[in-house]
Amino acid sequence: MANDVIPLPRPTALSEPHWNGCREGILRVQQCQRCKTCVFIPQPCCTHCQSNDLNWLDCSGKGKVYSHTTVHRAPRPQFEVPYVVAIIELEEGWHMLSNVLGCPVEDVHVNMPVCVEFREITDEITLPYFVPTR
Repeated sequence: MANDVIPLPRPTALSEPHWNGCREGILRVQQCQRCKTCVFIPQPCCTHCQSNDLNWLDCSGKGKVYSHTTVHRAPRPQFEVPYVVAIIELEEGWHMLSNVLGCPVEDVHVNMPVCVEFREITDEITLPYFVPTR
């Protein structure tokens, strides 16, 4: 993808620890201290038990492709096609939507082992992508 012109996330006070982690090369997720559920996208309370006792957990960044699709028609001219959009199931048991890079799009498959790779887009934003585990 053309990294210098794609739409970028706008961190909020709630999501800032996640984005700070990405800049540091660490994938972070909220974890409920009551029920141990991982919560992603960042929320003010647990999506499972509604507790507001959430802490940030540093994750391994390892996982597997849970589901995926290949985009052949760009939603905006800034995107280079084709590219893979995937739901990644992380080792810690939570799911994250991202892109799979580093291999031909036709090689991406369900259960493919992947790991996070961070790419600095601007001084403020580093995005987590996933690449096949080698």
